[in-house]
Amino acid sequence: MQLLKLDWNPITGIDIVGNFKLHFYSLMWVIAFILGWYIMKRIFTKEKVSLEYLDPLFIYTVLATMLGARLGHVLFYQSELIKEDFFSIFLPFSFKNGVEFTGFQGLASHGAAIGIILGMYLYRRNYKYKSLLWILDRVVISVASGAVFIRIGNFINSEIIGKESGDFPLGVRFIQDYYNKYEALRITGIKNVEKAYDAIANNTKLLDVVPYRHPAQLYESFCYIFVFLALWYFYLKTPKKDQSGFLFGLFLILLWTIRFFVEFVKEPQGEEYINWLGLNTGQWLSLPFILIGLYFMFVYKVKTKVK
Repeated sequence: MQLLKLDWNPITGIDIVGNFKLHFYSLMWVIAFILGWYIMKRIFTKEKVSLEYLDPLFIYTVLATMLGARLGHVLFYQSELIKEDFFSIFLPFSFKNGVEFTGFQGLASHGAAIGIILGMYLYRRNYKYKSLLWILDRVVISVASGAVFIRIGNFINSEIIGKESGDFPLGVRFIQDYYNKYEALRITGIKNVEKAYDAIANNTKLLDVVPYRHPAQLYESFCYIFVFLALWYFYLKTPKKDQSGFLFGLFLILLWTIRFFVEFVKEPQGEEYINWLGLNTGQWLSLPFILIGLYFMFVYKVKTKVK
């Protein structure tokens, strides 16, 4: 029995013109990047690093995150796009059922993490004011804050949903996930997608078959708040910010441990996924990040040059 039940049928964006729509999910990414920029500006100011390095860092981070997240999703979860809808991998359009503006959907956090690490490596090659680990130790603070909003965006989009919640006291019925927009239009006979979903939400017969699920996106978003607070605390209040690789390692351990456990209540993503030893794709991809984090927190030592 659910003590807190919610039927989730939100407006996901604002119509601009034709098929173009300003998606709230995209706005969550914008908020994440802007907040990250301000956090890094405060860090640069605190440590007396020239702000001329900040905007290039922002550009590298945005490009690395988006490219890594998109390519990671395709490679790890939806490789069929390579054959079926190749140009949708790089463009905010779907060409499978005619040309449709979709925004950049299908982004994987594992791919984003790899992209950010590679992006910071390339950034460091051009801007050598600090070490690569100095940059990573501070960028991950911004990344953790941004992850909070990205998962809220996933919740707005009714994507990356949880498994059926059964007797768990919290349950959400994701109407727009159970009925895709084409099905909603067909069932209701209404030509407007939002009105079609409203009709379903007000139809007891159509609504009762939608199962209650774990709001896995909100579980992650809530936990990521504490990842950000932990990193911010160690950076501001302890000397650990001067231990090269510590904050980077802490970020990897906290964020991917959360991801590992939330996967137990999350539906598998994509048409291609693994299930080895009871662990799914997301969990197996999280384990290497956790191990790398342990290495940087407890094993890694800065090499000193022998005179």
